[in-house]
Amino acid sequence: MTTIISKFRRAALVAGIALSAISVSLHAEAGSLKLGMTTWVGYGPLFLARDMGYFKEGGLDVSLEIIEEASLYMAAVAAGELDGSASTVDEIMKYRSKDVCFKSVYALDDSHGGDGVLAPSGVKSIADLKGMDVALNEGSVSQFWFNVLLKQAGLTQADVKITNMTADDAAAAFMADRIPVAVTWEPHLTLAKKENKGQVLIDSSKTPGLIVDVVALNCDYITKNPGDVEALVKGLYKANEFIKENPEKAYEVMAKGVGGWLKDPKDFASSAAGVNFYGKQRNAEFFAGGETGEAGKLIKLGGDIWGGFGKLKMDIKYDDLVDTSFLAK
Repeated sequence: MTTIISKFRRAALVAGIALSAISVSLHAEAGSLKLGMTTWVGYGPLFLARDMGYFKEGGLDVSLEIIEEASLYMAAVAAGELDGSASTVDEIMKYRSKDVCFKSVYALDDSHGGDGVLAPSGVKSIADLKGMDVALNEGSVSQFWFNVLLKQAGLTQADVKITNMTADDAAAAFMADRIPVAVTWEPHLTLAKKENKGQVLIDSSKTPGLIVDVVALNCDYITKNPGDVEALVKGLYKANEFIKENPEKAYEVMAKGVGGWLKDPKDFASSAAGVNFYGKQRNAEFFAGGETGEAGKLIKLGGDIWGGFGKLKMDIKYDDLVDTSFLAK
């Protein structure tokens, strides 16, 4: 009898060890990811995938941190406090260096009317802004985009007089007649229209693919956690499909998640009209062609503009900023 009990005890011990090992293994496979970003409608799919449980389905726990200053969340990425960010392609280029490596693994959206230039009613084109005072946030996507517009009009930033303000303050100054031209974004464009104040001279719907938001992850995180990156991408694919199939519910969930000035689903839906959300097909199109494709040309343009202002820490090539290996999985 003693021998039989001993055998049972040994069997139970082995089973216990096996179950413990399985538990540890499952715990190890449950990955985590921390991302930083500003309050922006284009980041809604991240909150949708999180709150609908799409990331969890892939064993990934995603923490989304709202930090309204890009330099702060990028500093947190550099310090290892965050695993990555959601930001525009041109924005992250300024922080990429040989010592701080991160790459875009997914394109979230592009601004399709969400950014714009407010100007007096009599102004007919960007070329007419020559010699005028322009308020914009230096070092931000507003400066990048405005310089693209100037370049297309045969001008440079030296042809206008820049006053450095946040996008919100620039819009407020325009509405108060303290500045004739402001580069800003929603909801200020809509507010100016409602109050019949000047005009939206041009918005980002006229420049598709220039202001593109991406999820960029620390290179070490990508290398060490390929399964988690795959779960992130698949979760975002699923979120994008849900937006197309049930936009009203999607806006409700995203508004609650993003919060801030977008907390009302109606405001979120209104702002969402100014962006194109990217799903699986659009990601494939955007990153197709490498250096010669859409993403490659945008990175080249970002290099030309930010490099011209001395804002880059290295000569950035397409492969320095992009990893598409998870998009087809």
